[in-house]
Amino acid sequence: MKRAHVAAAGLIALGAAGPLAAQGYRVRLDTRVLSASYRGLEEDSIPAGQAVTGAGSGLVTPDGYAVSCLAGMTFCRYFRAGPKRSGLPWTAGADATLWGFGVTGLSVRMQARAASDLRSEADGEWPGADPTVQLLEAYAELARPSFTARAGRQTEVGRLGFQGFDGGRVAFRQPDRGLEAVVFGGWGLARGIAVPVTSPALNPLDDFQPRDRQLLVGAGASWSHALADLRGEWRHAVDPGSSHTVEHRAALSATVRPLARVRLSGGAEYDFANAWWGTADAALTYYDSRLTATAEIRRYRPFFDLWTIWGAFSPVPHRTVGGSVAVLVRPWLTLDGRVEQYRYDDAEAEAPLAQTEDDGWRMRVGGRVRVNDAWSLDGGYRYERGVGSAERNIEGGVIWRSGDRVTLRAEVAALIRPLELRFSESHARWYALSGDLSLGPRWRLASDLVWVDESRERPDAAAVSWDQLRVSTRLVLTLGSDADRLPPGRRRPRVDQTAP
Repeated sequence: MKRAHVAAAGLIALGAAGPLAAQGYRVRLDTRVLSASYRGLEEDSIPAGQAVTGAGSGLVTPDGYAVSCLAGMTFCRYFRAGPKRSGLPWTAGADATLWGFGVTGLSVRMQARAASDLRSEADGEWPGADPTVQLLEAYAELARPSFTARAGRQTEVGRLGFQGFDGGRVAFRQPDRGLEAVVFGGWGLARGIAVPVTSPALNPLDDFQPRDRQLLVGAGASWSHALADLRGEWRHAVDPGSSHTVEHRAALSATVRPLARVRLSGGAEYDFANAWWGTADAALTYYDSRLTATAEIRRYRPFFDLWTIWGAFSPVPHRTVGGSVAVLVRPWLTLDGRVEQYRYDDAEAEAPLAQTEDDGWRMRVGGRVRVNDAWSLDGGYRYERGVGSAERNIEGGVIWRSGDRVTLRAEVAALIRPLELRFSESHARWYALSGDLSLGPRWRLASDLVWVDESRERPDAAAVSWDQLRVSTRLVLTLGSDADRLPPGRRRPRVDQTAP
C-alpha cells in the first residue's frame, strides 16, 4: 500500500512539474475514491451422503441450500451467501501535453494512471487495481502539414479495435486530395489493458501466457471526400519466441452520402489466420433538424488473440436486424426508440436431450422533456428476451443545471431479470444522486451516491438480499499555459455540420 501511494504521488508530481521545461503545456490531474459495500458468495461442500431431497425434488443441504452432486463424486458443491464485504478503490490520473521545444510541430504527450484498493488487506483486492501504476501513453510527436510521426507508447484506434504498443507510427497526408496513409510497428500490449502480455497482472492465464512480447506491424489508408469516406486497415502480430501468428486481420469501412441528409455506412473484417469473415455491418441513416432514423444489419463474430484458449471454443457469430428513430416533437420534447432482432448461427453441436433456442429480440423507448434552461426530465423502458433469460427495465431522472457551473441529477430505476436456465431471478431497484460542481477555472468536483436494493428469488435458503451502497467522489485539476489551445501542428477532429 505504501509503495502504491508513493508511486501515485510521484506520478502526480511529475505531471505537475514536467511542463515547466516547455513553453506551452496542458496538464489534467484527477483523483477518485469509491466506497462500496456488497454481499459476496462463498463456495462450500458437503459429503454426498448428507444431501437430502428438497421441496422441489432437487437435492439440498440440511439447512436448505441447493447443491450440485455429480455422478461418482463423494462431495456435493454449492454456494452460500457470504458476509457483507466492502471496498475502497482509489484512482489517480495524470494527462499532460507539452510543446514549445523550439521545433515546429514537436510535442510530447503523457498519460498515466494509478489505482489501489485502500482496504485490500482486509477484504481482498478490488478488480483493476493490479498493476498499481499503468503508463497508458508516453510519446513524442512531430506534426507537419504533410506527415505526423510518433515514437513511444501509443494507441492505434480503428475498426479493428484499440491496440496499444511501444514503437513508432508515421502518417502521410495529402490534405488537398483527402488522402492519408499510416504505417506503425513495435512491441504490442495486451488487449484491453496497457501492460505487456508477459506482465504478472495477467498471471491467472497460467500456462497460456506468452513468455515474450508479441511484435506488431500495421498499416492503413483512407480517402475523404464530400460524397464519401473510405478506410482500409491491416494488422499482423507475431510471437517472436515461436514465430506463431497472434493476430492477422484486415478491415474495410466506408461512408457514402449519395443525397442530402442521407448517409450509408458499413464495413467488414477478415481474419487471415482463421480464414473466415469477422464482424460486418451496414446502416442507412436519414437525418434533418427534427428527425434521425436508422436501419441497420450486422453480423458479429467475437475475436480472440490466437495465444489465448478462448479461440478453441469456436465462438459462434450472431446476426442482427434493427432500427432506431429520434424525433424532436416540440422544442421541449424529444422521443426516441430502438428495436433489434438477433439470431445465432448454427453452433454445429449435438444436444439430443435438450431443446435449444438461437434467437431473441430487444427494444427500448424513451424521451426527454426540457422544462426550461435549468430543468429537464428523461426516462425510458427497455425489454429484452433472448437465449436463456429476459430483462425488463424502467428508469427516470430529473436534471438541474446552472450554466456550466453546477449539474445535479436524481435517478430511480427498476430491473427484473427472469433467468430461464439459472436457479435464480434478480429483482433490483436503484436510487442515485449525483452532482458536478465547478470550483473555478481549474478545479472541478463530482460526487455520486447509489443505493441498489436487489433480491434473488430462489426456492432455497440462498434467497437473500444483495443490497449494495456506493459512494464516490472525484476531483479534477486542469493546468496550462493555454488550456484551450492545441499544440502546434495538432489538428482538431473534423465535425460534420450536417449530421445531427
